[in-house]
Amino acid sequence: MPHWFYDGGGWLGGLFMLISMVLLWGGLITVLVVVFRRYGPARHSQGNALRLLDERYARGDIDQEEYERRRSTLARS
Repeated sequence: MPHWFYDGGGWLGGLFMLISMVLLWGGLITVLVVVFRRYGPARHSQGNALRLLDERYARGDIDQEEYERRRSTLARS
């Protein structure tokens, strides 16, 4: 270990260690959250797509042929 931690360190050494630990743990937690959000399980994306498709069909925005074609495409993915 570096010598400045053995001579009592003083408040400056303690402050440096505190800031270092906060940065280390904060950075690690941030990286884990970003990785989990990007590569984690999808949040009901297919369910939302089917719900929107059902709503469009119910409103009459799309016809039955297009509805069935898009629904089968969503079911395959």
